[in-house]
Amino acid sequence: MDNEQADLILMEIEDHMSKTVEILKKEFAAVRTGRANPALLDKISISYYGVDTPLKQISSIAVVEGNQLFIKPFDKSTLKAIEHAIHASDLGLNPINDGVGIRLILPSLNEQRRKELVKEVEKMGEHARVSVRNVRRDGNDHIKRLALSEDDEKGYHEDVQELTDKFIKKVDEEIAIKSQELLKIN
Repeated sequence: MDNEQADLILMEIEDHMSKTVEILKKEFAAVRTGRANPALLDKISISYYGVDTPLKQISSIAVVEGNQLFIKPFDKSTLKAIEHAIHASDLGLNPINDGVGIRLILPSLNEQRRKELVKEVEKMGEHARVSVRNVRRDGNDHIKRLALSEDDEKGYHEDVQELTDKFIKKVDEEIAIKSQELLKIN
C-alpha cells in the first residue's frame, strides 16, 4: 500500500515539475525579442463592460511584418481602452490607432538591452530551478512520512532526484534557447 502511495507521490512530483517548466515557457514568451509575437500581449487586460478581460479575448492579434503586430478589436468602441492599456503596460511600446485597429511596431533591440533581457531570462530560470527543487524537497518529505523500508525509501529518493535532474536540465535548455533568441540579431 505504501509503495502505491509513493508511486502516486512520484507522479505528482513529475506533474508539478512539468507545470513549472510550462509556466517558465509562458513567461519567456512574454519577453520581447525584437520580433513580433502575439504572446507579448498576454498580460494585457482591459475593462470591457466592467470586467477585466484579456486583450486576446476581445480582439484578433496578427503579426503583420516581422516586427509589427496589428490588434483589431471585435468592438471598435474598445480601441481607446486598448491603446491606454498598452501605454500603461511595461512593454514600452507606442500604439498607433488608425481607427480600425492598433498597430504596434517593435523597435529592434540594442546590444545593451539584449544583455539585460538575457539576465532577466536567467533570473526567471533560476526561480524555476528553485521551484523544481522545492517540489523535490516536498516530495522527499512526503516519502519520508510513509512507512517504507529503508531500501525502498532510498530508491524513491533516487527517483525523485532523477526527476529533479531531468527538469533542471529542461529549464536550462529553455534558458539557452531564449538567450540565443535574444542575442540573435534580426
